[in-house]
Amino acid sequence: MKSTVLAVRHRHAGPTAAIKWLRRGSVALPALAATLFLGLTAPAFAAIGVDIQIAPPPPPPNIVIPAPRVGFVWAPGYWRWDGHQHVWVDGRWLRAHPGRHWVPEHWVEHHGHYRFVAGHWAHG
Repeated sequence: MKSTVLAVRHRHAGPTAAIKWLRRGSVALPALAATLFLGLTAPAFAAIGVDIQIAPPPPPPNIVIPAPRVGFVWAPGYWRWDGHQHVWVDGRWLRAHPGRHWVPEHWVEHHGHYRFVAGHWAHG
């Protein structure tokens, strides 16, 4: 009997609740669509690089911690530019990708400027 009464109450509250839901949906749905669209296009902007005139310092001594388990590869530490100075990022273990190898983060010098190359998986 209680479920019938609840269903009737819900049915009577329906039009007002539906109007409120549609009003909320009119804002939420476009926001959701924009979020999904931007999420799909975000990788296209991942190629933006850092180009600076300050060379990274030499890396500190390499400290490798034991692998958590079989199937992981070591990604060495690297210097990250924080907008003002180079900051060291420690190495880490990454889950291996069969048929690929890890190309570590590094800096490339070109005519007195230094460009950061993000780490990535490469075939081979």
